[in-house]
Amino acid sequence: MRPGARISAAIEVLTEVIERHRPVSMALSDWGKAHRFAGSGDRAAIGNLVYDALRRRASLAAAMGGDTPRAIAIGAAPDALGAHAEAVAAMCSGEDHAPEPLTEGERAGLGQSPAADLPGHVQADVPEWLWPAFLAQFGERAVAEGQAFTKRAPADIRVNTLRATRDRVAKALAAFGPVETRYSPLGLRIAAPEGPGRTPNLQAEAAFQAGWLEVQDEGSQIAAALSGAGPRLQVLDLCAGAGGKTLAMSATMHNTGQIYAYDEDRERLKPIFDRMKRAQVRNVQVLRARDSAAREALGQRFDVVLVDAPCTGTGVWRRRPEAKWRLKPANLESRLTEQKGVLDTAAGHVKPGGRLVYVTCSILPEENKDQIAAFLQRHGDFQIMPFGEAWQAALPTEPPVSADGRTDTLLLTPASHGTDGFFIAILTRAA
Repeated sequence: MRPGARISAAIEVLTEVIERHRPVSMALSDWGKAHRFAGSGDRAAIGNLVYDALRRRASLAAAMGGDTPRAIAIGAAPDALGAHAEAVAAMCSGEDHAPEPLTEGERAGLGQSPAADLPGHVQADVPEWLWPAFLAQFGERAVAEGQAFTKRAPADIRVNTLRATRDRVAKALAAFGPVETRYSPLGLRIAAPEGPGRTPNLQAEAAFQAGWLEVQDEGSQIAAALSGAGPRLQVLDLCAGAGGKTLAMSATMHNTGQIYAYDEDRERLKPIFDRMKRAQVRNVQVLRARDSAAREALGQRFDVVLVDAPCTGTGVWRRRPEAKWRLKPANLESRLTEQKGVLDTAAGHVKPGGRLVYVTCSILPEENKDQIAAFLQRHGDFQIMPFGEAWQAALPTEPPVSADGRTDTLLLTPASHGTDGFFIAILTRAA
């Protein structure tokens, strides 16, 4: 495909996403099925352009003079396609399936950085209604924190120590240039591609098929490490989902003790079985989804209860940028109610002297520190363990500074730590 045709294809996909509210992955997949002639390089370039446009939708719309699929696709094209603004303008010739020629306003806005006189939420590419929460969380760093979510995310890997070592996995993936992660001793990172480059399909690699590794953001690896799961302990992963943290804890426990994996959503839980088999995990018992009676029968017996709580997902905007613009206040209120319920449920399973670890992939204070403060008001027999104390016991590196400046709980962000956005609070029950 010619470069101009790639821009037109991205406009088609963005039209499905923005105007018809279709998931990005589905819209891209359907476009590919309807255009079999497009090669893998074409599909990668189109996907990059679509995602880049959505990540920077507000600032691109301001620069290009409109929030249309055409405006943001063309506005994102210089970076996404690795081309100068003049070259992108030439691609839009109206010929060979290319977009119609640019207007004078589009030419003027092409390749422009967000102007300093724009509202903060536009510079940061954050929905306006969420901007007060960003300011409350980050203060003068709010724009920089928001802009970090507009960048492509790297591919992070957790080495499965039940099957391999980090050196062994690094050698197996040497063609992709992996480097060791900054904080996690089990992590490797493959840099995000530039321009039209492709992210490697790690799941097709022999090392993945052999169970040597899992694709897992470093922030998620840190959360699993800070859980305190260790050999011969009893652990409940209350919102296990696809099992990423379950598997990480199993490796830390050396396949001893017992992990019970539970989730209310059967579809989310489904991948855990194949992942356990591939990783050769033997100390995990998966409870039937929504079988609250079986979960309740486990009682107050656990050394560690991990709550990877349902949340707004604001911490993973780099990977799911369309969710940023679809999030509404009602979604946040719903998540807050769910979080309160799951925290109270979790408290009933923590034994005296045990640990409750609350994790979200959110950077919103309402879902994080405010939720924990309310929990402590309801449960006077719990207290916060400063995250630095748990860090020093679990990880070889020095504890970082939390993105919100707190010393009791930990907030990880792309701007401050290079990870996805994660909140981690470690609570202990009185013995």
